[in-house]
Amino acid sequence: MIQSTDNQLAQTLIEQGIVDPDMVDAAIRDAHKTNERLEKVLVKMGLCDEDQVLEAVARTMHLPYRKLSDLTPGDEALQLVPAEMAEHYSIVPISYEGGTLNIATSDPHDIYMVDELRRQLGVEVEVTVATEGEIDKAYNRMYGIGGAVMQRLSQESNSSTSENAEISLSDNIDIDEMAADATIVRFVNQLIQEAMRDRATDIHVEPMDKELRIRYRIDGMLYEAPIPPAIKRFQAAIISRLKIMADLNIAERRLPQDGKIRIKMGEKEFDLRVATVPTPYGESIAIRILSRDSELTTMEKLGFSDRHKSMMRDMIHKPYGIIFVTGPTGSGKSTTLYAALSEINSVDRKILTIEDPIEYRIPGVTQIQVNPGIGLTFARVLRTTLRLDPDVIMVGETRDPETAKITIATAMTGHLVFSTLHTNDACGAFTRLNDMGVEPFLVASSVEGVLAQRLVRVLCKQCKQSYRPNDDMIRQVNMTRENPKDIDFKRPAGCEACRYTGYAGRTAVIEMVKMNEAVRRKVVDSASASDIKSTAMKTAGMRPIRFDGWDKIKQGITTCDEVLRVTMEDEFNNEYDQEILESVAGSGVVPAGTEESAAGG
Repeated sequence: MIQSTDNQLAQTLIEQGIVDPDMVDAAIRDAHKTNERLEKVLVKMGLCDEDQVLEAVARTMHLPYRKLSDLTPGDEALQLVPAEMAEHYSIVPISYEGGTLNIATSDPHDIYMVDELRRQLGVEVEVTVATEGEIDKAYNRMYGIGGAVMQRLSQESNSSTSENAEISLSDNIDIDEMAADATIVRFVNQLIQEAMRDRATDIHVEPMDKELRIRYRIDGMLYEAPIPPAIKRFQAAIISRLKIMADLNIAERRLPQDGKIRIKMGEKEFDLRVATVPTPYGESIAIRILSRDSELTTMEKLGFSDRHKSMMRDMIHKPYGIIFVTGPTGSGKSTTLYAALSEINSVDRKILTIEDPIEYRIPGVTQIQVNPGIGLTFARVLRTTLRLDPDVIMVGETRDPETAKITIATAMTGHLVFSTLHTNDACGAFTRLNDMGVEPFLVASSVEGVLAQRLVRVLCKQCKQSYRPNDDMIRQVNMTRENPKDIDFKRPAGCEACRYTGYAGRTAVIEMVKMNEAVRRKVVDSASASDIKSTAMKTAGMRPIRFDGWDKIKQGITTCDEVLRVTMEDEFNNEYDQEILESVAGSGVVPAGTEESAAGG
């Protein structure tokens, strides 16, 4: 079987049923060959996760093992272990009592580190085992992101600057030179890296009166990043560093500016879109993080139900017409269009996109980036696209009357057009186009369908738990008044895998209008959005967006709170509305006569 030293760890893991003996033998041979610790080889080979192996290491070394999510060390322990020391040794203090410092480390074998801490601090040191990820998160909570860098900067800053004063242009310090300083560069890099590790889509750097606030947008929600209080003193240098990276004019602080940063993290490349605006307390910066290597998603991954996939595929395989995707900023409209394009992308079709910005690169598709600064607008590019002989055109956004009219005209000339609109629901797209000056008969004859969507956060699979929401909440999302007695409702709990948010990723909730003769007649008559919606529900089997949200609640994908957060309550005011709701509530089958009407349209 397995022999001594590393064998204690192996034996513990085998007894717990975590690993197979034969696989452990292979891992031990590999560890001896590479001179690595067995626990690292086991994790690298995917035989167990870091949490499992370190718990076993702690048991074999007769050391305590703990999670650090609820760790709140006293001030004395924090003062004893400065941020620089904690970062250098990859530790965090747990407590300091009776002349003994308890620290958390992911490498309990490092006797040299323990001896060095005893020598430098002059106290007895005890070791507790924790995962590297837990230590990183605990470090950020205690000292703030870049805590060691801020500590170093504070020590190196001009002694004439008072501790609470911000280093600004009025001080005898070259801000541009400081922005290029290695410590500022390192802090900004850590800020961006931490955002990417947290799966953030945006970073907001926001100067306030007495603080510099940094927030990350993760799964559509903003979270404040833990940063050292001293950061306000270096606000100007941090903002200048970001502007240098984005190739912006660092001397111009009175006007908004836009720029781009290209960075690489591991094997992945990212485009960071940087926008600055002046505020009374300094320039505020928003950074959008776009991965250049992201795989194109599919309708299945976006959360399309079988019903919606069928309707969408029927529309995107038509030879001409317009398909609109609507929703607010950040609701995944462009991602849905990319998924549709990738599905119909083939060698016998010329596909052209007009975007601002280009978020994903699609092989085989001609993608054009608009640049309003030089007059290259959506409308101007659209006027020239027909000379390129396209079959399919994607217009990133129909944002003005000129673009709307040219887009409609393009569809009328026998092209399939995809675009987005900012409206609250699917049927609002028709009235929005009318408001833009497009004639109702042109809208009715060119639009093939409209999809409205919102993004809800997906519950973390590892920590979601059952609960019973209150009756009022159920009533609001359960439009069909389905009996909720046997539904297993889920809610977030929070764990290491989801960084204690309870959610991991997002999915779409959707409503879709597929044009038929009855809906076209309403559009031609300039009917209201609610009137068109009632007709679409009655004749085209349209289901309001909360129906899709309710389906995902029942499947345990998301929560009632999430659906209520991103959707508005539908108001119906004619006598057959409840009957219609019930007719489209159940199996998702389109009501009788719909397909014939659609074909006739």
